[in-house]
Amino acid sequence: MSRKTLWLIPTLVATIASPAWAADVFTIDKVHSEVGFRVRHMVSKVSGRFVDFAGTISADAAKPETSSVELTIQATSIDTANAQRDQHLRSPDFFDVAKFPTIAFKSSKVTPTSKDHYDVTGTLTMHGVSREITLPVAFLGLGKDPWGGERAGFSLTTVLNRKDYGIVWNQVLDSGGLLLGEDVAIEINVEAVKAKPAAKP
Repeated sequence: MSRKTLWLIPTLVATIASPAWAADVFTIDKVHSEVGFRVRHMVSKVSGRFVDFAGTISADAAKPETSSVELTIQATSIDTANAQRDQHLRSPDFFDVAKFPTIAFKSSKVTPTSKDHYDVTGTLTMHGVSREITLPVAFLGLGKDPWGGERAGFSLTTVLNRKDYGIVWNQVLDSGGLLLGEDVAIEINVEAVKAKPAAKP
C-alpha cells in the first residue's frame, strides 16, 4: 500500500464521522403542534391539551431504525377550557404538578411498519411512574417554509390507561358507575423545523 493511500485512510474516516453524515435534527414548533387528550366523563367525553412542551426528532431517512425522539411536556400547562377543572387536574388527585412537573418520553427503538409508518418504542414517565410503551407514528412529509427552512410533519393517536401511572382518582355516581373513564385517548400532531447546519468558522 502506497504512502498516498495510507494518508487517505484517516481522511476518509474523519469524513464519514463528520456531522454532514449525521441524522437530521428537527425541533418541535410548539406554535404549529398540539398535544391533546380525551377522556370519558359520565355519558360524554371531555377534551383537553397541554400548552407547553418541547422536543427534538433525530431522523435518518436512509436508516430510520436509528432515528430517535424526545418530548417533554410541562404538566402544569394542562388546559381543558375550565379553570376550576384544570386546577383540580394539577392537584395531587391527578397530575400533582408540584411534585411531578413534567411528563417525558424518550425513545429507545424505531421500527418501520409500512410506508411512512413507524412503531416508536420508548419510556414514558408521568406522575413519577416510568413505563415502556410503543407509539404508532405516521410521517406526514417534508416541506419548505417561507423563511428558507425545512419542516417535517408527524402524527400519532394512542390510548393510555391513567391507572398505569398512578392517576386513580374517581367518584362513584349515585346512579352507579364512575364519574371518569380510565382510558385516555391521546392525539399528538407535530410540525418540526430542521436545524440549520452550523456556520463554518
